[in-house]
Amino acid sequence: MGSHVAEHLLNMGHDVVVLDDLSGGFEENIPKGAPFVRGSVLDHELIDRLFDRHSFQYVYHLAAYAAEGLSHFIKRFNYNNNLIGSVNLINASVNHNVKCFVFTSSIAVYGAGQTPMSENMIPVPEDPYGISKLAVEQDLRTSHEMFGLNYVVFRPHNVYGERQNIGDRYRNVVGIFMNQLLRGEGMTIFGDGTQQRAFSHIDDVAPLIAASVDYPNAYNEIFNVGADEPHSVSELASMVAGAMGMPLNVVHLDARNEVKTAFADHSKSERIFGKREPKSLVDGIRATAEWVRKHGARESNVFEGIEVVKNMPPSWAKVVRV
Repeated sequence: MGSHVAEHLLNMGHDVVVLDDLSGGFEENIPKGAPFVRGSVLDHELIDRLFDRHSFQYVYHLAAYAAEGLSHFIKRFNYNNNLIGSVNLINASVNHNVKCFVFTSSIAVYGAGQTPMSENMIPVPEDPYGISKLAVEQDLRTSHEMFGLNYVVFRPHNVYGERQNIGDRYRNVVGIFMNQLLRGEGMTIFGDGTQQRAFSHIDDVAPLIAASVDYPNAYNEIFNVGADEPHSVSELASMVAGAMGMPLNVVHLDARNEVKTAFADHSKSERIFGKREPKSLVDGIRATAEWVRKHGARESNVFEGIEVVKNMPPSWAKVVRV
């Protein structure tokens, strides 16, 4: 997602500096014209040096380990990366009088039983990933009240598309399915596949995030962003197989603890940013499949450092290290 937002910002005429530790992405994704610094948001001294050197006017924070289900079993890692890393950037933004801080949160903050999810609902996150995202949202609110730091929060959901890391075993089901097909494996589905999500192509998300600083009415507000129409995971598997030109081969695993149905209301976003025609899931999957076939299968590292093994899905327990 970050590479697409950076590309849109460059096209808008901004100077962009990219900070990334490449733990979930690839240097080849960084758009030309954006100086690249390899480093972590956990390195507050590096962050301070970058802010001193570049005098940033705007900060776009998209760095997170977004493995929602896995976050139950990597709590310390989750909160360090997704909360403490965010606080490092917020501190630097306050100290350097940044005009606006744009943060990508998640609909994981809502929890279960709230569909369609709207920004006026009381968040009740059900996993540490959602908890960490909500905590950053609240810190931004208090930083605005205390220090005058303007912010815009986006809650994307189930974003997929070109340049994503299809080798990641724990997140981004579209990429997981495509990588499994390329490797001659069955597409693994937790439970019966009736769980529903509104899968959002990157083109429906990144342009809006990039342009948000040019909308003063968006400042200090929270917006859902993404696709409107939910689809079941079983439907998604069929579409992916068709787009990849391969037989439908599904392997059902034991159900895991997850929200059954999740999709969002985008009327607030439309009021501020205007109505935009989303890319259909069929077209988005087709575009992603075309990119994936050109780049081939990916092999990502097994996650090391699992902190809690109790109740971990058996399929994950086979590909992690404690």
